[in-house]
Amino acid sequence: MSFAALPSLNALRVFEAAARHGSFVRAADELCVTHGAVSRQVRLLEEQLGVALFERRNRAVFLSAAGTRLFTACGEALHTLQQAVTQLQPAATPPLAVSCEPTLAMRWLIPRLPQFHALHPDIEVHLSAAGGAVRLESGHVELAIRRDDFAWPAHYCVQRLAAEHVGPVCRERAAAVRLHTRSRPQAWGEWQRLQPAAAMALAGSREFEHFYLSLQAALAGLGVAMASLYMVADDLAAQTLQAPAGFVADGSHYVLLSLQALEQDARQQAFAAWLMASMQQTLALYANRIILA
Repeated sequence: MSFAALPSLNALRVFEAAARHGSFVRAADELCVTHGAVSRQVRLLEEQLGVALFERRNRAVFLSAAGTRLFTACGEALHTLQQAVTQLQPAATPPLAVSCEPTLAMRWLIPRLPQFHALHPDIEVHLSAAGGAVRLESGHVELAIRRDDFAWPAHYCVQRLAAEHVGPVCRERAAAVRLHTRSRPQAWGEWQRLQPAAAMALAGSREFEHFYLSLQAALAGLGVAMASLYMVADDLAAQTLQAPAGFVADGSHYVLLSLQALEQDARQQAFAAWLMASMQQTLALYANRIILA
């Protein structure tokens, strides 16, 4: 039989479903067609082949000897076709699992992720918030954005992203109160050591559990918070916060940790390049507010 004389693929697919289920009704449900459509395709196939494929007894259908032979051949052929189609289709790009320090994630990274997605629509980023030590070997995180204030395993790959810059921020006419945070308890002291001439006369102090909370308190006018330039960049642009003493590099850096060299994974390499460029862009936008210690 020449290929031109072969039954249509649709007819064979309908027959295979009917034979597998042993029912025209269940085959129709699977294929989202009517019972009559299945019956019609099977009848046309039988007429074209000149043999009965089913025996119809008491409103039930059973494969004939010819039908059994064709069913075996159809199953093998359709499986081979499915495998070929699957192999031809490009593999879906797995999501990129990124961990980032919580306040940096909320106040800087998330507002900029749409820019990354616009450049790389095929790379989905799964973001989690965490700080400090990270176990990349667990497989739950591929890249970790951290400040280099802790020791990580020697076999981790490290990409330096940008220097940290800190400075006091507040609303206009804010309370003259120093806002502390337990997650960076030395922030004020370190800034005053770097900027002794810029010490601010503040009457009292309030302490908050997390860096993010102290920044929210500053936005509410409760006092003056010590902030990372990256975490308040959008507030400075919107003029909801001001930085009366500018920002100074505190000697720490943001880094990107990975288990393998970034060049070994196109997704990681693309994200790292975008991340570094974006952080450097933030620094460039506020270069006039950076004080050289």
